[in-house]
Amino acid sequence: MYSKNSPYAKTYVVGDYLDIMTPREVLHDSGDETYTIESQYHMRPDLLSYKKYGSSKYWWMFAMRNKDALIDPIQDFKAGTTIKIPKIENLR
Repeated sequence: MYSKNSPYAKTYVVGDYLDIMTPREVLHDSGDETYTIESQYHMRPDLLSYKKYGSSKYWWMFAMRNKDALIDPIQDFKAGTTIKIPKIENLR
């Protein structure tokens, strides 16, 4: 079983293996911060997660909230890209 904060929290385990991933939903909120990725976070969503949430383990929330801009959550996390940063409370 995965932590409730994991991107795999809704994915079933079949025997010793993960089933097909069931993605987590991150709610859109009018209070989400609009942020342009700075050069020190280029291809490092984990570092921005640490800055914004106090933990690097929430990096995947950026990808779930910005599905159109971040097709690949690492390679597309480029300096100059504008994304929405969800509130931690909107993790469902």
